[in-house]
Amino acid sequence: MAVLRARADRTTRRLLAAGLASGPVFLGSWAGQALTRDGFEPSRHPLSLLSLGEHGWVQIASFVVTGGLAAAGGWGIRRCLSTGPGRTWGPLLVGGYGLGLVLAGIFVTDPGAGFPAGAPEGAPESMSWHGILHEVGFVTAMLSWTAAAAVLGTRFLRLRDVPWATAFLASALAAPTLALWPADPATFVPRTMVATTWQFALLAALAVRLLRRLPGAQDVASEPAPALRQAQGA
Repeated sequence: MAVLRARADRTTRRLLAAGLASGPVFLGSWAGQALTRDGFEPSRHPLSLLSLGEHGWVQIASFVVTGGLAAAGGWGIRRCLSTGPGRTWGPLLVGGYGLGLVLAGIFVTDPGAGFPAGAPEGAPESMSWHGILHEVGFVTAMLSWTAAAAVLGTRFLRLRDVPWATAFLASALAAPTLALWPADPATFVPRTMVATTWQFALLAALAVRLLRRLPGAQDVASEPAPALRQAQGA
């Protein structure tokens, strides 16, 4: 039994470590390409455009690998959240976030905003089938993360962990705020990257929190507070 438990703990650690690595891989790939790809301007070009051109395979691989790591992190979180509110849907939605990134990588976007060289300066006049599926992947990732952050934020709120609840609930509000806020369109790309960085930072922070408590004492993210256990009849 002890051997099986040790193996289970190792598997959980690896899954959580994958979730922890997803952010650095994603953001490191974007930063490296932003500095080296001719004609790419990170302040106005969405990172999806990096999937185009001669070296587009790098960003395609980044989307797929990062999505896989994030999905694995969601599985690791699920293995840790054995009880309490949101223990099922929170991790599943984190997995949906990762799968959306994989989909966005497999199906590339359409050229636009003057990138790569020769592309129209504005948005493309019409979208290709793979461009549509790319947007489906992007929307899936964003909606999944928004829902996951809301579920996990609510979990922490019910467990009376206000700082973590605030961080997740604020992240849940970030995506719709970015989409609906009547700000200068020229700042949309930087705002999106800030929100994305925030998402990966929260995923990494939660992975670290859970890793530090394997296989030791239970964490409040894994078990309801005593008062809640009593309220739930535990």
